Amino acid sequence: MTKFKLLATAAMGLESIVADEVKALGYETSTENGKVFFEGDERTIAQANLWLRVADRVKIVVAEFPAKTFDELFEGTKALEWEKYLPVDAEFPVSGKSVKSTLYSVPDCQSIVKKAIVERLKKAYFRNSFLDESGARFKIEVSILKDRVQLTIDTSGAGLHKRGYRIGQGEAPLKETLAAALVKLTKWTPDRPFVDPFCGSGTIVIEAAMIGQNIAPGYNRDFDSEEWPWMKQQIWDEVREEAEAAANYDQPLDILGTDIDHRVLEIAKDNVLEAGFADLIQLRQRQVRDFKATSENGVVVGNPPYGERIGEVERIEEMIGDMGRLFKDYPTWSVYMLSSMENFEELYGRRATKKRKLFNGFIRTDFYQYWGQRPKK
Repeated sequence: MTKFKLLATAAMGLESIVADEVKALGYETSTENGKVFFEGDERTIAQANLWLRVADRVKIVVAEFPAKTFDELFEGTKALEWEKYLPVDAEFPVSGKSVKSTLYSVPDCQSIVKKAIVERLKKAYFRNSFLDESGARFKIEVSILKDRVQLTIDTSGAGLHKRGYRIGQGEAPLKETLAAALVKLTKWTPDRPFVDPFCGSGTIVIEAAMIGQNIAPGYNRDFDSEEWPWMKQQIWDEVREEAEAAANYDQPLDILGTDIDHRVLEIAKDNVLEAGFADLIQLRQRQVRDFKATSENGVVVGNPPYGERIGEVERIEEMIGDMGRLFKDYPTWSVYMLSSMENFEELYGRRATKKRKLFNGFIRTDFYQYWGQRPKK
């Protein structure tokens, strides 16, 4: 099998979690801002797409080279063996970005890369005329940072957050990859109760259930690279069979999602049903202050509404205060909240054990972590 340099992209602040996921698959990693690099073959591409919960995409790094002129960009791109990746009928749209570089016009860079690849493929496949692009899709990105070009091919297609279970969503949905990251950061294990008191359309509780039963997040979706002629269907079949064997559908789970909005709970019920967890995830219409724990050592994970996006700031501040007072009565429970409110700790009534800076889309947030006491044996 061919060896590839691979890249899993990640939201800022989540690179270490993605790197841990890649290492768990058996590969060594190196990390840059928003990027986790590793090496592998066709099987690795299938595994990474199927199993990475927190990464945004998996890409093949075709090449990196310096370029300050359009000629250098054209010649550097044309010199690459694109025929190793792209069949004669490949559809290959080119996207791009440029940061702190001499070649700052992204549309021009995209056009030049596209033209260079066309020239290379026409020569490789002995074609004098137009390539029809009627075959499988190979999404190419030209990324230029400080005059250094990186050319990649996206193996995923739709972003990896597209699990396939989200039928509907609330006003401010949390991305599935970020929801999975929040669950993983808690070190929650499926033998402990799990609660999301602001569950909205159910993303966090569904991601927790998938983690709890070790279900591969990409199991029920398709990827662009499945259509590539050199990615054998047998590889995908084997990796999916392994994922099916690894899932623990008999693992009991104690997962509860609550919200004060009955309309969004109806959406959550549809999503939970689509994800296959209707018998495992409980959903209740309830205010935070009405929560009652019946066991010890639980984990609470939530994304309270942000004042600038939904509802009234005063109402949100009151909910955070209620939550702080409530969980004083449950010292063995750990509470983890993602919030953009800078006075969150003051409202909650306690300083967090630990804070972690994360981005919810373009919104700068903190993940406030309140670790519970160990239960007495």
